[in-house]
Amino acid sequence: MKILQVIGKILRAFWLPIERNTVFFVGLYVLGVVSAWLTVPHTPSGKLYDNLYLELFLDLYVLCALLCLFGKRTVAILKLLLCVVFYAVAMADVYCFEKYGSSLSPSMLMLVGETDSREAGEFLSSVLQWGTLTSGVGWLLLIAVLHAAGSWLVRKNKHLPLQLLPSVKSFMGFLTLCLLVVSLTSSWKNKQALWRLMTLRTVGALENKMTRHEGGEQYLPIYRLAFSIRANQLAAKQVEQLVDAADKVAVDSCSYTSPTIVLIIGESYNKHHAQLYGYYMPTTPRQLRRERSGQLVKFSDVVTTWNLTSFVFKHMFSTYVIGQEGDWCDYPLFPEVFKKAGYEVTFLTNQFLSKAKEAIYDFSGGFFLNNPQLSQAMFDHRNETTHPWDDGLLRDWDEHFSNSDSLEKPSLVIFHLLGQHMNYYSRYPRKQTHFTAADYEKHRPKMLGFRKKQLVWYDNATLYNDSIVDQICKRFEDKEAIVIYVPDHGEEIYEPGRFIICRNHSDDIDYPLAHYEYEIPFWVWCSKKYIAGHQDIFR
Repeated sequence: MKILQVIGKILRAFWLPIERNTVFFVGLYVLGVVSAWLTVPHTPSGKLYDNLYLELFLDLYVLCALLCLFGKRTVAILKLLLCVVFYAVAMADVYCFEKYGSSLSPSMLMLVGETDSREAGEFLSSVLQWGTLTSGVGWLLLIAVLHAAGSWLVRKNKHLPLQLLPSVKSFMGFLTLCLLVVSLTSSWKNKQALWRLMTLRTVGALENKMTRHEGGEQYLPIYRLAFSIRANQLAAKQVEQLVDAADKVAVDSCSYTSPTIVLIIGESYNKHHAQLYGYYMPTTPRQLRRERSGQLVKFSDVVTTWNLTSFVFKHMFSTYVIGQEGDWCDYPLFPEVFKKAGYEVTFLTNQFLSKAKEAIYDFSGGFFLNNPQLSQAMFDHRNETTHPWDDGLLRDWDEHFSNSDSLEKPSLVIFHLLGQHMNYYSRYPRKQTHFTAADYEKHRPKMLGFRKKQLVWYDNATLYNDSIVDQICKRFEDKEAIVIYVPDHGEEIYEPGRFIICRNHSDDIDYPLAHYEYEIPFWVWCSKKYIAGHQDIFR
């Protein structure tokens, strides 16, 4: 009997955290489930986290167990504070998801930090409307009201919650123990992944984990907020280093040998899908014509530093060279040097503008470009909006910058294209479709239907990209200009013998991976005026 009594006490101990915090546990459990359902992405691949119910049980049980360590008055205060935080964060998360199509993210938090009092007031006025109450936020408010009412009833009625018989408590403890074992087993890998993610020391490391899908599932709003805060802390640290480096930039003199320099940064460009480099489909006819005219010189042995856009951008913009002491953010950014030298610097990007719905990859690549202090140090002019297709950047240039007095000064113009970024079918207007699946019967006869579609879309995007870079060159034909084209990295589109789409983010870089993802096209085009005045450079 004594053994049974001891076992009963142990089992009742497992039930104690929930027994003492019943309303708190139930209220937050319902909050977690409802907020998860309300933020399921509206995409074909969007789904509820499969371990939601068990992991939420584990998280709340551990929280209730910790509350048992404090006295009643302290517990009451802690519960109130926790409820305020959890409900407020959940409401903000759901509101942002419904309003902007994105739950809490590092970019969203960065935008909040850059918001002034006027913008904050406008935001609050948009939140405090009847429509908000009838949205998902209204459901969370209802849960909060019911939670508060339940807590009030328990305080007023000492008989609540109902006192259970010891045997019933033991049984509930047994069920709790079983759930704990199952939930701990099913949640352990995710907890480990989240811990590793939150203890990383750079934004790039965060992105690398997320890219490999090793960052764990941030299935609750509070987790997403914690991750966003951590990412912004790490970004702020690197921004501080970059600002220090910018303050040290000094240029003694500059001869302005190249008065107009244009840098075109492409995206996800598989060199082996370029007609310019021998591809069997006519994907770059305009570049080929420019090469035959003698004004475009292509380079055949160029590799990128990484197969991740953000990593490439950091090393491309920084004057840091791999092998030097320190990190990329300890050195000045090259547009800062050009601006200090007297060049008028213009940056037109179709990717890295601050926006709420932004993945960690774009945040990691763009945080230093969008920091107000660094942006001012690097650029004189920037575009303010992104576009569905890259021809929008051409319109930006024509409407706002092409007639600028700055072109009479030495100028550096940077075009950052969306290029052939996933999803390929979205990278060109439908009316500019040229290739079809039938065009590949000779070269890829055994390729499956959906894979062939991806190939068709990619090559059409490459052909469209050819038209964009050609138009950029055309806009500088009457200038003493040099145009440099380089993409961030390569891409794989179910290459022969491989079954990879996009990129394989592996540390094990074998020949095929290097061939398709690290080899990149690179060319230089010079205007006739530039060639005439700089024969020594052009040769």
